[in-house]
Amino acid sequence: MDQLSAISEDLAEIDGRVADNFRALSNGFQKLEKIKDSSRQSRQLEELTEKMRESKGLIKEFDKEVKALESRFDRETNKYLTEKKQSMIKELNSYVALKKQYATNIENKRIELFEGPSEGYTEENVLLASAMSNEQLMDQGNRMMDDTDQAIERGKRIVQDTVNVGTETAAALKAQTEQMSRVVNELDSIHFSIKKASKLVKEIGCY
Repeated sequence: MDQLSAISEDLAEIDGRVADNFRALSNGFQKLEKIKDSSRQSRQLEELTEKMRESKGLIKEFDKEVKALESRFDRETNKYLTEKKQSMIKELNSYVALKKQYATNIENKRIELFEGPSEGYTEENVLLASAMSNEQLMDQGNRMMDDTDQAIERGKRIVQDTVNVGTETAAALKAQTEQMSRVVNELDSIHFSIKKASKLVKEIGCY
C-alpha cells in the first residue's frame, strides 16, 4: 500500500484516475505530434481538451476531499497532500500550455487559409476548411466582410478628405486670382492717371 492509500482510499482512487488521464494526455500529445492532417489534429486536440477538463474536475474533487479531512491529519500529512495537489496542477498546466500552442498553430493555418493569396490552395487548406464548423465558417466570413466594409469606409474618408482639400485649394486660388486681378486693375488705373497727368503737365508747359 502506497502512502496516499494509507492516508485515504478515496484520495488514492482520485489520484489514480488523474494519473490515468495524465498518461492518456502524454500519449495523446505524442500522437498529435505525428499527425500531419490538420482536421485530424483538431479532432485529436478536442479529445485531449476533454481529458484536461476531466482532470481539472478530479483535482478539484481531490482538493475538496483534502479540506474535508485535513483536521484529522498532522502537519506533515497535510503538507504532503498539498504538495501532491500542487504537483497535479503543475502537470495539468503543462498540458494546457501544449494545447494552447497546438491550437494557436491550427488557428494560424486557418487565418492563412482565409487571408492568404487566392492562388495555389493546397490540399491541406481544403482540409482545414472542411474541419471548421458551419458556425466557424460563418463567423470567419462575417469578420472578413466587416474588415472589407471598414477598409471601404477608410477609402471613402480618404477620398472625401482629398476632395475637401482640393476644394479648399481651388477656393484659395480663386480668391488669390481675384485679388491679383483687382491689383492689376488698380495698377492700370494708376498708370492711366499718371499718363493723363503727364499730358496735362506738357500742355501747361506749352502756354
